[in-house]
Amino acid sequence: MKKFSLVLIPGLLCDAQLWRPQIESLADIADIWIADHTRSDTMAGVARDVLADAPFASFALAGLSMGGYIALEIARQAPQRVARLGLLDTSARAELPEQTQRRMDFIALAGRGEFPQVTETLLPLLVHPSRVGQAALADVVRSMANNIGKEAFVRQEKAIISRADSLALLPAIGCPTMVLCGRQDALTPLALHQEIAAGIKGARLEVIEACGHLSTLEKPVEVNAALRRWLAA
Repeated sequence: MKKFSLVLIPGLLCDAQLWRPQIESLADIADIWIADHTRSDTMAGVARDVLADAPFASFALAGLSMGGYIALEIARQAPQRVARLGLLDTSARAELPEQTQRRMDFIALAGRGEFPQVTETLLPLLVHPSRVGQAALADVVRSMANNIGKEAFVRQEKAIISRADSLALLPAIGCPTMVLCGRQDALTPLALHQEIAAGIKGARLEVIEACGHLSTLEKPVEVNAALRRWLAA
């Protein structure tokens, strides 16, 4: 059976562990490659890095959170290479001034030698309230952040701040698109995903119940099923 070529992009302070349940579940239908999104400090530069590194000429592309911002920039730079697009727990909007200020505060915190505190501050916003106390999930979040490290985190935050508004791009996206979010995503709420889905012709909106921002880890069975539907579309 011919497999899909699938590029997955993690979010801010996340690595391949974010997609581990999907890597394991989708191995029968997809050749999966996880993008490195840590080297450049502009969104355009990160997208160019991924496009240069990707081992497939064309591919299904899915990103979560910051990964979604990167996926949209890739769709802007090289639409001919994106056969399918998956946007998970993300936004098509540019930064608001208050969001940029919060990122600058986190950069300053990391610069003062308090990088671990960034993760501890974000953790309650990353998962559904019922999972904040789940040690195994929190350990994965901390492990990913530790693997990314302070310097790459600063580059990632600067890249996110630099991202373009993608709302005007949405009508030009012509490939099969899935937009997915946790119902209780505190960082990128459902309304942002409804906006994306409305802007892309034929886009499918998937809402994962009782789920926060890190949907791939929180509700892997439901997310894996949605990804299978998207790949089969």
